[in-house]
Amino acid sequence: MTLNGKRVLITGGGTGLGADMAACFAAKGAEVVISGRRLEALEGVAAKVENVRGIAADVTKEADVQALFAAAGPVDIVIANAGASMSAPFGRTSLDNWNAMLAVNLTGVFLTLREGLNQMQGWGRLISVASTAALKGYAYAAPYAAAKHGVVGLTRSLALEIAKRDVTVNALCPGFLDTEMTDRSIQNIIDKTGKTRVDAIAALTSHNPQKRLVQPREVSNAAIWLCSEGSEGINGQAVSIAGGEV
Repeated sequence: MTLNGKRVLITGGGTGLGADMAACFAAKGAEVVISGRRLEALEGVAAKVENVRGIAADVTKEADVQALFAAAGPVDIVIANAGASMSAPFGRTSLDNWNAMLAVNLTGVFLTLREGLNQMQGWGRLISVASTAALKGYAYAAPYAAAKHGVVGLTRSLALEIAKRDVTVNALCPGFLDTEMTDRSIQNIIDKTGKTRVDAIAALTSHNPQKRLVQPREVSNAAIWLCSEGSEGINGQAVSIAGGEV
């Protein structure tokens, strides 16, 4: 299977899962555009992977997202991957923290998918990267979980609107990933509880029946599957990639 002739845009493409997706889609023959707030990180990925270019953009800003798509050119596949996390007891969660989590994890997805859909003329694939937090609650992460639940609701609603088009929209819901974002969560546990790194990782992976961190490549391959022949009927789904976690 190849994606020759397809152009894919991936937000949050400078690190972690986004960078892995860029490499995987490029390996399948796609032209890849990655975006993020730090141009240096994007250029670092582009320097390592052929057929990848970076465009700096902040997905929480409507004008940035519009300029991103204008600079990218016509896009066949859009992956709303940009996100951020924070941890705090609900009673000590500030309104600024709440708004920040919704801005990047939900509004950013809305702006990215809307702009992507509006420029699609024929075949297209819209994919959002949510989380197992989109399917269940996690203590000390209410704003993040609320935003990710919103992504699944957005995905399911949009799927009904576009069902008669040659476009699908789906959400990928990985468990804790073996990425820089999870490394920060691990360090936060260590700093706040005094746990060892091994115990901190065990705490994060306790919900996963396989008792491990999910590898970025597993999520990247799921995204490629959603863009492959035979995936036409997969629409409006929240695909869990979490070793059986429910």
